[in-house]
Amino acid sequence: MDDRAALACRGRRRFLQGNLGVAGLGLLAGCGQVSLPWQRPKVYRVGVLMESATDPAEARFHRALRLGLREHGWIEGENLLIEHRWGEGSAARIPEIAADLVRLPVDLIVARGSIYTQAARQATSTIPIVFVGHADPINTGHVASLARPGGNATGNAVLQTELAPKWLQLLTAVVPGVTRIAVIWHPGTPSHTPALQALEESARTLHVQLQAVGARTAADFEGAFAEMAREGAQAVVVLGTPFFYNERLRWSELALMHRLPAMYSAREAVEAGALMSYSPNLEALWRSAAVFVDRILKGARPADLPVEQATTFEVAINHKTARALGLTIPQEVLQQATEVIQ
Repeated sequence: MDDRAALACRGRRRFLQGNLGVAGLGLLAGCGQVSLPWQRPKVYRVGVLMESATDPAEARFHRALRLGLREHGWIEGENLLIEHRWGEGSAARIPEIAADLVRLPVDLIVARGSIYTQAARQATSTIPIVFVGHADPINTGHVASLARPGGNATGNAVLQTELAPKWLQLLTAVVPGVTRIAVIWHPGTPSHTPALQALEESARTLHVQLQAVGARTAADFEGAFAEMAREGAQAVVVLGTPFFYNERLRWSELALMHRLPAMYSAREAVEAGALMSYSPNLEALWRSAAVFVDRILKGARPADLPVEQATTFEVAINHKTARALGLTIPQEVLQQATEVIQ
């Protein structure tokens, strides 16, 4: 055999050995022993903006989101990494934690309500945002329309502006002869301004006077409720925001102390001692948010995904609080209740 023939043979042997080696690795990978770089799934990083790391209800919301994601094949540690950031009662902190997620960067941001959505939108115009329990995405300017959001944000809405008149109707039905209702609101929550306007319109129809009282932190609650009582308020609507949600026990105690029947936008406040709530199921909203995350991570654009509106609502009543306030819940209101806490 001449030199050229010998070189050709050796080249063929090296080629076959190399291919056999790759094939062997492929077989081993199929048995779960070796994962080749091009066979590993991409791990997407999702940021979640929430209010409290210690509130048990917020922990339930996070579990609901994780369960929804798992149902769509997104498993933490395999193809998904979740980065949590918490506001912990500080409005000034929210833009910072939103910007932190953008710097990582994450592939998508899940935002709790309008205040976290606003911070996320200010931090990025390109990273997709899925909002959960947004009270009014249109009037806050966070989407162009429910059908065609048009930007980098979409998600589900709780329709607080539309629910507000129902809160007043329930309170006027439960509190005999009520003529003055206070509204406690958070000036830093974008959805509260349109909600106040809706309440004003409804109050005129119901011939009820409203007293709007702002509170930015839990430290403001005591003075706010004292002011309501001084001005002769006979009941109070507490507008939904993560700050008030996580301080529900404190303001519920103050409402009872000042003998003010309190209406809120989540049943967890009724568990804490508020008189009533009228709202969608928040855990269900967090679970359904996984559908948006799934579709966007698979290539859909937020601009093209219609905002989902809550369609099922719950009325919760705290019977113990009603008795403490000397109120008898009318039968027509009890018939609407989905839960009565004794």
